[in-house]
Amino acid sequence: MRRLLTGCFVTLLLLLNTLVLIGPLLVFALLKLVLPGRYRDAASAVVMWIAETWAQIDKLIFACCIPTRWDIRGGEGLRVDTSYLVVSNHQSWVDIPALIQTLNRRTPFFKFFLKKELIWVPFLGLAWWALDYPFMKRYSKAFLARHPELRGQDLAITRAACELFKRQPVTVVNYLEGTRFTQAKRNAQQSPFKHLLKPKAGGVAFVLAAMGEQLDAMLDVTVVYPQEKIPGFWDLISGAVPRVIIDIQTRELDPALWQGDYENDPLFRQSVQNWVNQLWIDKDARIDALHAERE
Repeated sequence: MRRLLTGCFVTLLLLLNTLVLIGPLLVFALLKLVLPGRYRDAASAVVMWIAETWAQIDKLIFACCIPTRWDIRGGEGLRVDTSYLVVSNHQSWVDIPALIQTLNRRTPFFKFFLKKELIWVPFLGLAWWALDYPFMKRYSKAFLARHPELRGQDLAITRAACELFKRQPVTVVNYLEGTRFTQAKRNAQQSPFKHLLKPKAGGVAFVLAAMGEQLDAMLDVTVVYPQEKIPGFWDLISGAVPRVIIDIQTRELDPALWQGDYENDPLFRQSVQNWVNQLWIDKDARIDALHAERE
């Protein structure tokens, strides 16, 4: 009963925080849509401040209402005036609050690449656009085989969407597994990793091709739940998650990772895939070591 009441109370507070701040965010989103030049940049800064304030209040709600200890390791020297690529494992919806706890107001407000069609989602599409989430256009191999004249245009569209980041820092989050880890998915994939699904190099290659020169470093983030069961979001807000470990390793990005054609150059594609696979080998070993701490 205590956990039920805690979960309901935290849900109410999170909902109130969202309802209070979504109105001002959408107002400044509309202003950003119609204002020119530097006034538009000012509206964009206000939208970002509202989003960071929303995340900071969520952190306060968690701190006051649930017993979860966020065991954050590494990340010394993080700055809000530089751009990062975040690469993380993905197991649960709790991963998002973990990133908020770790990065909010320590780095630029983090963003995900979204499919271009999502801009038409009511209210959220406008909010994502106002927050400068990059909307990408990806053509399938089958589509490009039928329309070879469009080859490369998806990358050009995404690069254009990222032009704003030349004027402001950004944190781009990429989940290489493409979906949340479960043991059933690992078995179905026959993944060679103990704690991870097979990584997909194509997505991060696309991000690096579009934004590589604008990214100053990579934050290699590893999220570990020391308890036996991977928790869900309800477990978190009802107070059933005692500790979350977030390990951050800051790595330099080699410019060679975006100075090639991933789609059409087999040698370059293999080099990016080798880099991604080594990241995952290291991350799997690091997860093993972090789990071993409880034993």
